[in-house]
Amino acid sequence: MSNIEKVKKLRELTGAGFKDCNLAINESNGDLDKAIEILRIKGISKASKKMSRDAKEGVIAVSGDNKKISLIEVNCETDFVAKNEDFVNFVKELSDLNNNVNSNIEELKKSKMVNGKTVSDSLVALIAKIGEKITIGKSKTIENPGSVNSKYLHTVVKDNLAKLAVAVSLETKDNSEEVKNFGKQLSMHIAASNPIALDQNSIDQSIIDKEQELVTEELKNSGKPEDIAKKISLGKMNKFKEENALLTQAWVMEPKKKVQDILKELSISDLKIKEFVRFKIGE
Repeated sequence: MSNIEKVKKLRELTGAGFKDCNLAINESNGDLDKAIEILRIKGISKASKKMSRDAKEGVIAVSGDNKKISLIEVNCETDFVAKNEDFVNFVKELSDLNNNVNSNIEELKKSKMVNGKTVSDSLVALIAKIGEKITIGKSKTIENPGSVNSKYLHTVVKDNLAKLAVAVSLETKDNSEEVKNFGKQLSMHIAASNPIALDQNSIDQSIIDKEQELVTEELKNSGKPEDIAKKISLGKMNKFKEENALLTQAWVMEPKKKVQDILKELSISDLKIKEFVRFKIGE
C-alpha cells in the first residue's frame, strides 16, 4: 500500500484531515496503527484545549419504548454543530447505548461503539474533528413494572433528537388508546409547564426554603403589619407550590381544570402518574 493510499485509509478510519493524516503517516514510517495512535494523542491535546470553552447548545436524545425509555443530553458550543451529520450520528448511537446501560454514565463511557472504540475515545475524536467542545450532560432512564411510558419531543433537530424532551411513566394495567393519548397530552403539558415535582409534598425542601427567602425579602420593606405580611407570605408560598407541582398545575389544554382533575375524569381506577422527566438544552 502506497503512502497516499495509507493517508486515505487513515482519513477513513479517523475522520482527521488530509494534512494531519499525511504528517502522522510520515511520523510513523507508514505504520497505520502507530499513525492512529499519533492522531489520537494529538486529538486528546486538541480536545483538552477546547474543553475550557462553554457548551450550551446541543440536543436531547430519546431512545426506548413504552416499557423502558431513556433521555440523554449532549452539549456543543453552537447550534450549527448540533445539526452536523457526524455529531447527529454520534448522539443517535450514544442514545441507544445509554438506554442499554440504564443511564449509567460511567458504563456508557466505557461502552464500545460501532467503530470499535469506546464512547470516551470516540468523543475525543469527534471533538478533534469538529473543533468544538462536546460534553455528555444529564441522563435518565425510566423503567417501572406495570407502567406505560409516553414521550414528547419539542423543536426536533432530527428523528429522536430535540431541544426539549419529556418522558412520562403512567402506572396502570389499562393499555388502551385513551391512556396512551393522555400520556402524550401529559408529556406536552410538562414540556410547557415545567413542573419541579409530582405533588406539593415532593418539592425539594431546599427549593421551598429558597423561595421563602425571596418572598420574605420582598415583603420586608413593604411597610405592611407583621400579621398581614405573614398571610401574604403564606398565600404566595401556597401558590408557588400549587403552580410547580404537576398534579395541582392548571391543565394546559383546559386551564380551568387541574391535572389531577383530568386524571380523575378519565375514571381509570388504577391510573397513576408514576414518574416524569423533562430535559431542555441550556437548563
